[in-house]
Amino acid sequence: MGLRLSKGQQSHRLAIFVAIFIVMTLLILYGSNNVNEVPYAPFHMAIHHTVKTTDLKRWFGKDGYVPVYGNKSMTLRCHNCALVTSSSHVLGTRAGEEIDRTECVIRMNDAPTLGYEADIGNRTSLRVVAHSSVFRVVRRPNEFLHRPDSNPFIIFWGPPNKIGKDAKGTLYRLIQRVSMMYSNVSCFSIAQNKMRKFDGLFHRETGRDRQKSHSWLSTGWFTMVIAIEICDNIKVYGMVPPSHCGKKPGSKKMPYHYYKPRGPDECVTYIQNESGRRGNHHRFITEKQVFARWAKLYNITFSHPTW
Repeated sequence: MGLRLSKGQQSHRLAIFVAIFIVMTLLILYGSNNVNEVPYAPFHMAIHHTVKTTDLKRWFGKDGYVPVYGNKSMTLRCHNCALVTSSSHVLGTRAGEEIDRTECVIRMNDAPTLGYEADIGNRTSLRVVAHSSVFRVVRRPNEFLHRPDSNPFIIFWGPPNKIGKDAKGTLYRLIQRVSMMYSNVSCFSIAQNKMRKFDGLFHRETGRDRQKSHSWLSTGWFTMVIAIEICDNIKVYGMVPPSHCGKKPGSKKMPYHYYKPRGPDECVTYIQNESGRRGNHHRFITEKQVFARWAKLYNITFSHPTW
């Protein structure tokens, strides 16, 4: 026969069980709270994040942009700028003449103007190009490089081991050759220390560490920051507000790029990237939340659609 426990022993055992149960419950709750620091469904900005205002006008420095060839300086400064996005929302706007009348026109990656002049104009003062778009730009020199009517600036951004001045890879040599061949174009790469500042800015503005959260900064992020640095007033064409893709189903589907009508849908792309957990993703909606806040600080307005 087993030994029968006294009432005192039974009470002691019950107390131990209750204590273990409480500890386990607290550990589970603590663990579930920590999970919120990594996953993002959707991503958006970190909960209870306090925004630390950064004066982007003081970001500009001589060491921020490195000439790819020669000793050129990033001297572009403008009172009024038109920032033309690659969104298909620019189609049908007939805003081309208005854009071309603007002092400086900023474009991104390999977004073309030929054939779309009525909606997006023809002039380009500055083009911001991601390392992944370099080959597409170089393949069409008559569109992006050899323009006798313009002397554009091009800023290339990407990992320092791909386009940095110390990088001796194929991509950097290609950019260097282009800069030597087309003297009317002023080509620069973003310096390594400035690339780190872009990461730090994302962290301060969103509460998320870019690398730990598996986020890729978009060309739009770089372009907006650069535009704020060089422009007193910015009018953005074709960029949707952060709430656009959260509207009720049934809205018209729009291609992600205006020059790729059979490409992926814009909102599908935004939502998939925003909520992506594995791999690296652009956080388009989160970035636009930041842009909405910057608009109040840096004279930014949005057109087609209007925010």
